[in-house]
Amino acid sequence: MSAETDNKKVPKRDDVVLALKTVFDPEIPVDIYELGLIYEINIEDNKVGVKMTLTAPNCPIADEVVAQVYNAVMMVPGVESVNVDLVFEPEWTPSLMSDEAKLALNMFD
Repeated sequence: MSAETDNKKVPKRDDVVLALKTVFDPEIPVDIYELGLIYEINIEDNKVGVKMTLTAPNCPIADEVVAQVYNAVMMVPGVESVNVDLVFEPEWTPSLMSDEAKLALNMFD
């Protein structure tokens, strides 16, 4: 840990995940983390990078979802900056959902 971060709380991955679980897809009653929309979480000192996708590339409220992710992660103790990278490769499919999400949506065969 650098001298600069010695006196600052470094964000924990679990806290970032909990924050992401407060953001829900507007059309599906499951949070974006359990839906498998979060591809990567990178924490370097007090900076958090989130690589995510959407269930559909033409989502009309994409900007709102990205803003919600940004705001949720900024609330995590120790976070000083957030970069949300919206990507569409690989394409999202229902197979990326957690078992919890599949259960909530009754998608088990």
